[in-house]
Amino acid sequence: MSGGLLVAGTTSDAGKSVLTAGICRWLRRRGVNVAPFKAQNMSNNSAVVVGPDGRGGEIGRAQAMQAAACGLPPDLRFNPVLLKPGSDLSSQVVLLGEALREPAGDATDRAGTASITATNFRALRPRLARTAFAALAELRAEYDVVICEGAGSPAEINLRDTDYVNMGLARHAALPTIVVADIDRGGVFASLFGTVALLDPADQALVAGFVINKFRGDLGLLQPGIDMLGRVTGRPTYGVLPWDRDLWLDAEDSLAYDRLLGRPAPPRGTEWLDVAVVRLPRISNATDLEALATEPGVRVRLTVEPSEVAAADLVVLPGTKSTVDDLAWLRRTGLADAVLAHAGAGRPLLGICGGFQMLSRAIHDEVESRRGTVDGLDLLPIEVAFDPRKTVTRSVGTAYGSLPVHGYEIHHGYVSSADADLPPLLTYADGRAEGASVGAVLGTHWHGAFESDGFRRRFLTEAARLAGRHGFEVAPDTSFAAARERTLDLLGDLVEEHLDTDALWRLVETGPPADLPFIPPGAPAAA
Repeated sequence: MSGGLLVAGTTSDAGKSVLTAGICRWLRRRGVNVAPFKAQNMSNNSAVVVGPDGRGGEIGRAQAMQAAACGLPPDLRFNPVLLKPGSDLSSQVVLLGEALREPAGDATDRAGTASITATNFRALRPRLARTAFAALAELRAEYDVVICEGAGSPAEINLRDTDYVNMGLARHAALPTIVVADIDRGGVFASLFGTVALLDPADQALVAGFVINKFRGDLGLLQPGIDMLGRVTGRPTYGVLPWDRDLWLDAEDSLAYDRLLGRPAPPRGTEWLDVAVVRLPRISNATDLEALATEPGVRVRLTVEPSEVAAADLVVLPGTKSTVDDLAWLRRTGLADAVLAHAGAGRPLLGICGGFQMLSRAIHDEVESRRGTVDGLDLLPIEVAFDPRKTVTRSVGTAYGSLPVHGYEIHHGYVSSADADLPPLLTYADGRAEGASVGAVLGTHWHGAFESDGFRRRFLTEAARLAGRHGFEVAPDTSFAAARERTLDLLGDLVEEHLDTDALWRLVETGPPADLPFIPPGAPAAA
């Protein structure tokens, strides 16, 4: 059996994903055959993985990033259960990359795709847990070390009896556990102490220590608190990771983004290009816009303000898990009027996946929202229908004549009718047309296309021309792949420089110390 470690957190967005990736990159540098794992992820940011049977499947975007940190292609087993929220009350269940299609009580859509709710979770949980445990067992048989990421907090004691992601996973696989906390949120020592103190004795016996994330300032001022935490818990703090403004690529969730995406470099020319991305309620794969934000002179903002849409040079309607519902929200908030005014002024507007579908004349949806036919924004001469079968695939083609483009697709919606002479935005490698390009209004179902450097540069050049930003010049040498690799190397550097890696390695090899004290009050023993 291989070594392993669970990275848990005091909260969501505490730093579990980036710490897992950093540990993976550090171990890879040591020559360790390491893989990432997250039993269950809840996110609409997903990546497409080609499975052993050649079909496409989905995993959480963070696990694809962690795989890259390990020098591995993404694997469906790295995230065996993916929950994709379609509303505040239900999520689509993706099991080993494929949307679960068996009925789940009353929680199914007309496609027969299972949704998970508070009502039916207990019925689905045994199957989800079995799948996750089996995937982890396979990975531990193949790799020297598996670094597991938890979800939310292990101290969600109301959910402990059904947990298979945090301490439920640690108990099942005898994983030593470290807990990371984000000091930016405040109350870091109380949250670390309380997380341990709310666990039952068997769970506490696996929690070996702590990591503090996003620290700014004089470490000497923090040290007395670290020392006291060690005394009252009997557990060490393995290190303090500094806040670093360069860590923003591949966010686990769109809510982790600041309003201004990334850290814009000064323009190469005399003018900036301002991009407004509408932060839809069920925004998905917002990572599409990260590639734009790596370009000098490009400011990318996520916004829900009509005034910021009106002021932008380029407006983007991104992907969404709920096209019809988010289109209704767009209209209620006045953002639809701002988008229409922007397009009416001849300035560039881009729709990606669900955002592309919103630009249509009409949407016929008996699958996702079950609203039947609703009016689109009528900015492109297309109509969209929904297929019960989800398209999940990697795509390759060209744009602007011969520029190579690669991307991926995750959608139920498809173009059911279009004007015969509609110019495409992209062309598949087999010659099929994809998307649309009518004046300054453009759309595509492809995610990830802007990671193709040549296409991104040409697109931004055209967008600047349409927006009248004649002083904007695209940088000729920006590489998105290199930017992502620099981020992974930075994560590995931070782990090596700021954590007690010798102690972490002992944990991975030998498990938690046998004499960890119990911290009262503790929760009732979990099953």
